[in-house]
Amino acid sequence: MNKDQKNEVIELLKGKFAQYNNFYITNTESLTVAQVNHLRRVCFDKNVEMKVAKNTLIKKALESLDNEKYAGIYEALNGVTALMFSDSPKEPALIISTFRKENAKLEKPVLKAAFVGEEIYLGDNQLASLVKIKTKNELIGEVIGLLQSPAKRVIAALLEKGKKEEGGAATAEAAAPAPDAPASDAPAAE
Repeated sequence: MNKDQKNEVIELLKGKFAQYNNFYITNTESLTVAQVNHLRRVCFDKNVEMKVAKNTLIKKALESLDNEKYAGIYEALNGVTALMFSDSPKEPALIISTFRKENAKLEKPVLKAAFVGEEIYLGDNQLASLVKIKTKNELIGEVIGLLQSPAKRVIAALLEKGKKEEGGAATAEAAAPAPDAPASDAPAAE
């Protein structure tokens, strides 16, 4: 790989790191070609971009963007590295977890690090935490549900009260004679 090709890869990676707020660094070493192709297909289906690059090029791309922001990730850049870029903070974690379950004998891909929002997660032991992260839409849904709950209770109480008042008014109307109806017991006027 010549210098121009390396610079091209660095620029491509810089674009991806700038485009996505979330990326995972994984080790796909010891996966067969068929397994890697299956993993790529699953990533594609879930709108996760998977790229394999040299660690030095990844580091140069991150350093040129914001050296301090990504400093904690550099120690994870060793061995075979595959990057997973996603708009969803947990989708790559779900893909890794599901892939491992489908291939019970495998412990790969191994999560080396993840950058989610502004947080850095180091090590494969963080995978369980990353799977549980709520997406923006899930959080919005929960907040809306919480806000609607008291309103629903108030509306239900008002409707219930309205039904009780209607029932009481109907009973009172049935017991009282209608004012327009002639009384049969009243003496006729002569």
